[in-house]
Amino acid sequence: MLSSLNFKKSFVRESKIVHKSLNVHRLARFVTEEAICLMFDIEWENIYTIQCWQYIVYVHAKGVSKFVSYADFPPILGVAPPSKVEFVKWRRRWRFQQDSTYNKQAPQWWAQFYACEFHQTSKAMLCSWDKLLESIEFAFNQSTLESLRELVVNH
Repeated sequence: MLSSLNFKKSFVRESKIVHKSLNVHRLARFVTEEAICLMFDIEWENIYTIQCWQYIVYVHAKGVSKFVSYADFPPILGVAPPSKVEFVKWRRRWRFQQDSTYNKQAPQWWAQFYACEFHQTSKAMLCSWDKLLESIEFAFNQSTLESLRELVVNH
């Protein structure tokens, strides 16, 4: 169910994320190249630039030229945890994004994103990922949540 992609985090690389506004959006801390790769099903090498503007993210990659909402990016570790205000922004985004059907859950690629992160992290960090997953469990259906928790336990 959950495919695994390797983002090759084993080496240092230059970030393709550029902040173009003096006012940084509060969700900008969750913007990552890995999320963009899964969102658009592209390789990291094909991303030219990711521009973070005040209210929107512009992705320029091979075959991709799109504006993306900050509410499309999943929360990550290493930055301030998501707040209740951000939970509301995500739910509102999901409700209006998916074919005009009322759906309060994250896109499926979020689960793929977390599965990849779990595979590439140390056992010590899995506890932190598990706590983050617990805080956003509303984002996934029960079967996806169980699959992600199994990945944490079996790592």
